[in-house]
Amino acid sequence: MISRFGFAALVLFGLVTQASAFELSSPSVSNGKWDAKYLGDKAGCGGKSVSIALAWKGPPAGTKSYALTMFDPDANGGKGFWHWLAWNIPASAKGLAEGAGSKSGKRMPKGAVSGEGGVGRAGYFGPCPPPGSGTHHYVFTLYALGEAKLRTPESPSPEMVSVAAKSQALGEATVTYTYGR
Repeated sequence: MISRFGFAALVLFGLVTQASAFELSSPSVSNGKWDAKYLGDKAGCGGKSVSIALAWKGPPAGTKSYALTMFDPDANGGKGFWHWLAWNIPASAKGLAEGAGSKSGKRMPKGAVSGEGGVGRAGYFGPCPPPGSGTHHYVFTLYALGEAKLRTPESPSPEMVSVAAKSQALGEATVTYTYGR
């Protein structure tokens, strides 16, 4: 009887642990289908680079801020391309609204910083793979940080932001969406 109780407790603990996992998602994209407004606004992509909405739940205990990256590992012959970087997002945030990643950064939560990505400007730059380059993977990673501010040098490169966030993270949540043209 003790072993059955122990097993039941283990299963229940596993379900509770699974239910509280740190998760990132978007209601804006599904199965490689992106509304045109979310696509890049350069190189004939036909979009407006309106950032997708993001939602998260189950951050680790002690989270004081978040950092977000969007990376396409398939771009530039496999060297990748940074589409979006943001950090110092307050722990009270449960997501980012559609358009929060505008070039001006005005729609980001107070105190958040928008970093400069691969197109040489701050804010979100939507998917824009070269025609015929196949399906690209857009990896969104949200880092839960134990400090209110990400420690980075002045004007950090995207790689510096990514390394700093990963090294300071209490946990991370990732979601990948695909797109090709």
